Amino acid sequence: MDARIKRVYVPMTETGFYILFCLQEEMHGYNITQKVKQMTDGQVDIGPGTMYGSLGKMEKDGLIEFVREEEKRKLYKITSVGQEVLQLEIERIKRLYRNIGGK
Repeated sequence: MDARIKRVYVPMTETGFYILFCLQEEMHGYNITQKVKQMTDGQVDIGPGTMYGSLGKMEKDGLIEFVREEEKRKLYKITSVGQEVLQLEIERIKRLYRNIGGK
């Protein structure tokens, strides 16, 4: 993984984390928004500007890739670089959790 990518994305924003986490399956922006709302009991609501700005930046940086268009919606999926970044963030979150006394 490129050092710049690691520096830019780790630690991740909550929004970035949820977008990458969701894109382990092919999804479009609206699907991601709905899934994140469901996963967080409505506590995290990703607006369209944030969503599409994040998707564009992540695609440009090689963390996700455009898969296909379906009913005028672009579907994306995480790349191997994105998976590496996501795994680093998951390990960071696990370490934080352990350090506050979680198991």
